Amino acid sequence: MTHNKRKKFSRMRGSHTHGGGAKKKRRGAGHRGGRGNAGSGKRGDAKKPSFWKIKNYYGKHGFTSIKRIKFKALNIKDLEQRAEGLVKAGLAKKESNFYVVDFKDLGYNKLLSAGDAKSKFKITVVYASKDAVEKIKKAGGEVTGLKPKKEKKVRHKEAKKPVEDEPEEEQKEEKKKETPKEKKGSEKVPITAQSAEE
Repeated sequence: MTHNKRKKFSRMRGSHTHGGGAKKKRRGAGHRGGRGNAGSGKRGDAKKPSFWKIKNYYGKHGFTSIKRIKFKALNIKDLEQRAEGLVKAGLAKKESNFYVVDFKDLGYNKLLSAGDAKSKFKITVVYASKDAVEKIKKAGGEVTGLKPKKEKKVRHKEAKKPVEDEPEEEQKEEKKKETPKEKKGSEKVPITAQSAEE
């Protein structure tokens, strides 16, 4: 036998706070220590251990580059499936056995290599993966309009020149020039006439 239990809010009709105690408790998120992981800073000792394993949890890290490029990519398999539809919609052309597609007209700027190219395509696109270009060429097509990649400049540190060892003869001459330090207590006492008679 099924038992249909009424929901709590309908059973709480007539109760001012629906079993929530004082009105101030449910007003914000203050009674339960904030929302989510809030309060896990200086005073949240009970919550801190759960964040110790997470590296870089606290603070801000890194930055977003102004020169970043937003890619909107299309795979070969999707292009293959939509080829006829694009020609009918006027977004691509068919010249003899080739589908001529300009990615700018489609709203994309990158070609990716997922899938196999069965048809011949003449694609104009700014960015494309190496595998995607190879697959299109293997099927008898071509990819044009690619932006040339910038070569990264590698800075080579200048090797320190090894200090040449001075020849032994020069070192010996320098030692001779240096005056030897006289040891304490080794001063010669001058011989007087009295000491000689003794």
